[in-house]
Amino acid sequence: MRYIIWLLRAVLFLIFLGFAMKNDQPVVLHYFFGYAWQTSLMLILLLFFAVGVCIGAIAVLGKVFRQNREIDSLKHELRLKNKLASVGDMKPDIP
Repeated sequence: MRYIIWLLRAVLFLIFLGFAMKNDQPVVLHYFFGYAWQTSLMLILLLFFAVGVCIGAIAVLGKVFRQNREIDSLKHELRLKNKLASVGDMKPDIP
């Protein structure tokens, strides 16, 4: 299975490398107030992809932190219930 995953990674890398080599022509991004930036198309695509990944990761972080807090509170509640159950199960030693 490990070899198949590495083969898949190599194939994807070669596909992306070929895509990058075919799209190396310069493009110009025009900003407000007459500003412009000229660079290769592949660099712009990579930059916008990375920005999209970062925005997606930041969007998910709130949900992850909320779930971790809920898991911690549920673990605390379970420990408390187990402790109370063990105290309730103790029988007094009456001869």
